[in-house]
Amino acid sequence: MSQTLNTLKRGERAIIIDVSSEEIPLKLLEMGCLPGNSVELVQVAPFADPMYLNINGSHLAIRKETAIHIIIEKEII
Repeated sequence: MSQTLNTLKRGERAIIIDVSSEEIPLKLLEMGCLPGNSVELVQVAPFADPMYLNINGSHLAIRKETAIHIIIEKEII
């Protein structure tokens, strides 16, 4: 069952399955937000936006409105 990145809870990890390239800024793709890469939700800002992520060792913050366009599969620990 696929989910979107905005459904991750703090500390959860997932693998990026697909990215809607029309909705995702090119800069995020250049920073590693690509299918096959692992992602972990590190922190969420007040009012739940933006999300602070660790994607293959790179730290970045993205808005939830962007995160809904990134399909993930949660890792089972």
